Amino acid sequence: MIIAIPDDYHNLVRTLDCMRLLQGHEVRIYNDTAPPDADLVRNLQDAEIIVPIRERTRFTRDIIKQLPQLKLFSQTGRSCHHIDLEACNEQGIAVAAGSHASPYTVAEQTWAMILGSLREIPVETALMKRGGWRNRFSTGLKGRTLGVFGLGTIGALVAATGSSFGMRVLVWGRESSLDAARAAGYDTANSQNELFEQSDVLTLMVRLTKDTRGIVNAGHLALMKPTALLVNTARAELIAPGVLENALQKGRPGYAAVDVYENEPVLNGNHPLLELDNALCTAHSAWLERDTYELYFGEAFANAAAFASGQPLRLVNTPRSR
Repeated sequence: MIIAIPDDYHNLVRTLDCMRLLQGHEVRIYNDTAPPDADLVRNLQDAEIIVPIRERTRFTRDIIKQLPQLKLFSQTGRSCHHIDLEACNEQGIAVAAGSHASPYTVAEQTWAMILGSLREIPVETALMKRGGWRNRFSTGLKGRTLGVFGLGTIGALVAATGSSFGMRVLVWGRESSLDAARAAGYDTANSQNELFEQSDVLTLMVRLTKDTRGIVNAGHLALMKPTALLVNTARAELIAPGVLENALQKGRPGYAAVDVYENEPVLNGNHPLLELDNALCTAHSAWLERDTYELYFGEAFANAAAFASGQPLRLVNTPRSR
């Protein structure tokens, strides 16, 4: 079968050990970054199986209708929000998703960004290369308050690390998060406002849903300390559009560390956060780690190979017979 893998703009998929699962098939890997729809369709129009890389491309009804040979989307990871499942049903296209997720990569990235921001690692590195010296102190963690908005699997890892550094952990979220916080011996906030007011470092660990979209607004950010750091390694849409950039310019919070953006990928450095000295930005790279790639792509490739050999798969949709 012809198996197409779009959006490999890191050019890393070919290096994976799990590529061996696709032996005997014609594998086409595309390294374009956010190509126009016409180019995307031209690349994929002969594909029988498409392996999307996370949510980098939105497979709309219009795009799907232009892929006449397509039989299966084999998704990397569990999320299929970017694929029009009803259009797939109508076109008789099966959609299989992964069952695994790696909370550790996001938790690790969160702490890398916290420490990089508060210890000013990027600034220190650039100064040292120029032979310069930093003229201000960095910020330590012991005794300060780590706010965790959403104590799920990832939030629990982030909280435990903060506690190991001697931080007070303060949690807000759904009742399940508050119950988990009490069981772990952490403090709980009385409201979202209190979480934002008291946190020296505030991490967003909430899952994006219709109810949590824009759950952080300008009023919440205005409550934060001018010395506080807001960290978002979850989803950009948790914060109302444009309010983080405006808040940073006003100095509350004083700093932000961000790995996620409303419109990805960010091309040519064109994003307002990148213009701010008090924002540390990475390009949604929390999961850009070999073991995680092997985990996600290994399952997606195994699903693709099983489908090609006629084995039944657990699908996330109900495609009509062609």
